[in-house]
Parts: sequence; structure tokens; C-alpha cells
Amino acid sequence: MKRFHVHVGVDNLDASIAFYSGLFGQQPSVVKPDYAKWMLDDPRVNFAISHNQTAAKGIEHLGLQVDDEAELAEVYGRLEAAGRPVLEEGATTCCYAKSEKSWIADPDGVVWEAFLTHGEATVYGSGPDMAAVASANAAANACCAPVVEAAKPACCG
Repeated sequence: MKRFHVHVGVDNLDASIAFYSGLFGQQPSVVKPDYAKWMLDDPRVNFAISHNQTAAKGIEHLGLQVDDEAELAEVYGRLEAAGRPVLEEGATTCCYAKSEKSWIADPDGVVWEAFLTHGEATVYGSGPDMAAVASANAAANACCAPVVEAAKPACCG
């Protein structure tokens, strides 16, 4: 079963953990010095927050987390059908997790990821440059849209 994913950049991790723990009625399932995550079942959401120098404050990105390879293939097919450039990141370490993922942005530049998590990691990791994903997608309507290249910085899910 798929799970909606929201990642929010915050200024004060401790204050945000206290706020969201109260809002969700439970403590996060993962807490690191720069990151926290709640795996909620009602509603079914993977809600993550992070505090680092590269993440924008507020909604950083949205996503769909899947439970298995078949669901990942289905969602990847939906990304292709959406008619926007897709950045296939592949196997990556990000947000203290090992995942397989791809990225896309809507016509207004809202960045989405689709991913399957395979296990935990001891480091935060890295991911693509969100601005590059958004700008390549925004430029997709242009005659000669640039090719999206994976850079390193902020991450996700």
C-alpha cells in the first residue's frame, strides 16, 4: 500500500519535534541531530522534517513511498505518463535510509519523489539538487529543455 510523503525544512528541530509530536499524538519513529520522521498510519503518511544549511524552510518536497518493487514500477510508470522530465536517481542513501527513487516536478515546480526504502543508513546522505529538478521540469515546455543532471545537496524521504 502506498504512503504519502511530506518533507518540511525547519529552523528549530527540537521545537518542531515537540509541535508535530503534539499534532500527530505520537513521538517520531526516527530522530537524528538534523532529522526526524513520523510513520503515521492515520492518515497513512511518512512525514519528515530536517534542519540543515541547504534545505529550504517550509515544504521541501512531496512524494509517494511504496512497499515493494511492483508498486515502485507502477508509480514510475505514472511519472513517465505525467509527461514531465523524470530524474531517475536509482539506488541512494538519503535521510538515514537506503532507497531506490526517482524525481519529477509539476508544471509549477513542486518537486515530487517516488521511492522504495530498503533499509536504514547511519548517515543522512544526499540527493539531487531540488532547484535543478524543478527548473528542468519548468523548462520542459521550452523548445530545447536542458537535461537534468543529478547534483548533490539536499535530500529527502
